[in-house]
Amino acid sequence: MTQALYEQLLDRYPAAAKMSGLKTDNERYIEIDSEYIAEACMFIHQPLERPLASLFASDERLTSGGFALYYVFAIKEEHSFLILKAVLPEGSTVFPSITKDIHAAHLYEREIQDLYGLIPEGHPDAKRMVFHANWPGDLYPLRKDYPTNARPDFADNKQQFVRVLGTGVYEIPVGPVHAGIIEPGHFRFSVAGEPIINLEAQLYYVHKGIEKLAEGCSIEKGFYLAERISGDETFTNSLAYCQAVERIAGVQIPLRAQYSRVFFAELERLISHLGDLGGICLDVAYGFGAFHFRMLRGWCYQLTEPVCQSRFLRSVNKPGGLRQDFIAGNEELIIEYMLRVKQELCEMVKILKANSFFIDRVENTGTLDIKTAADMHTVGPAGRATGIIGDVRKDFPYAAYERLNFSVPEHKNGDVNCRMNVKIEECFQAIEMIRQVIDAMPYGPISEEIGLLEPYRYALGYTEAPRGENLHWIMTGENNTIFRYKVRTPSFCNWPALCKAVNGNIVPDFPLINKSFNLSYAGNDL
Repeated sequence: MTQALYEQLLDRYPAAAKMSGLKTDNERYIEIDSEYIAEACMFIHQPLERPLASLFASDERLTSGGFALYYVFAIKEEHSFLILKAVLPEGSTVFPSITKDIHAAHLYEREIQDLYGLIPEGHPDAKRMVFHANWPGDLYPLRKDYPTNARPDFADNKQQFVRVLGTGVYEIPVGPVHAGIIEPGHFRFSVAGEPIINLEAQLYYVHKGIEKLAEGCSIEKGFYLAERISGDETFTNSLAYCQAVERIAGVQIPLRAQYSRVFFAELERLISHLGDLGGICLDVAYGFGAFHFRMLRGWCYQLTEPVCQSRFLRSVNKPGGLRQDFIAGNEELIIEYMLRVKQELCEMVKILKANSFFIDRVENTGTLDIKTAADMHTVGPAGRATGIIGDVRKDFPYAAYERLNFSVPEHKNGDVNCRMNVKIEECFQAIEMIRQVIDAMPYGPISEEIGLLEPYRYALGYTEAPRGENLHWIMTGENNTIFRYKVRTPSFCNWPALCKAVNGNIVPDFPLINKSFNLSYAGNDL
């Protein structure tokens, strides 16, 4: 199908399309004249229902003559991606918006406008997203001629928010500073009586400039940036980064390293989900459940100390494999901990589901319907809870996942209860996969040398993070440096879905709904 689409596009636009010589085993690139790019995107997306997995820009004025746009479509049944590339004419800063027809493009196009100054013509709501009112309107930091160390003077503009008008409608601003130790984000609720009728989230208070910092960095230094995108997604981000580099290099990492990466990825998933489950219990004042899940999470952290000496799983990966053979000699300890966690988790889930007061709080709360979820390309447990069948480990197998036996949970109602159940089932699946990894672990080396990378090659790295589909795209520069590093974490896709899920609920339900998504501020505010 991917090859057929590839050929159909070449036939459909014979004078405006050309094949790209850059491809990996499951990525196909085709360059389309910018005049026809919107039509080509619709040709792939609408009749065939191929989701737009990412959309980003790159300043290629020195290599291609203009700004380039990349539209990434997922062809799940063939485990492949089809990427359309459009280079804007020299001097042009306008491109056609596809948001009205492909709703998932909404945030991507606004992001491109903020960071590159490229205007999505026809966008229904092209207001600022990354930059707040104090950022000057004529500075675009991801352009190559913008210096990394620039410190612009603050502007004095008014932040724009959606105003919902009507009798009895009022606004409740929450944040950006919150109680507790969570990161900042501003939430503006429009409420009529008790029900929420609109929620607008203003994020990017912890924007770090990761993608700009990566420009010109060595491949090794870029890896450390990837690890520090979001603390609780350290391993999955480092893995996506490594896979992109390894695809560019054409390196196949050793089988033992592939199995070891599954172990660390599933341990990170287990830690994340146990924290989410404890948070859900806490937000309905079910203290026993909250502290029991926290205890199980603590056990998992206790395991990370003797295995890799880092509770956040940092400096475990490296491009080409692993830094050392962390699992060797720890096999019995790993199995012992997994059996303990599984036994206690089974008991806690039975208690949880027998508590009618708890179930009454989570059922039919924060419901997200499948059409809205699909339109927004909602990923991970939040998507699977609505009935969307999708998991990168199955759709685009990586590491040793295709050698393991596991299933993907699927629920239909899209509420807090379904999101909770998906995570519970994924906890058990993670424990079982870790057992399989230890049983099937082959002997052998744990890394390969990357060597010198050809400049201006590019590839995707992708993982199923605890929160969902995670995409990293790298274009190399001269002398093993990074020319462009694009990160799209699952939180970027799922924040708009959270804003839709709260509609019709009451404001006191927001913390519970929010925790069931458990989105990352740092993972969004790159």
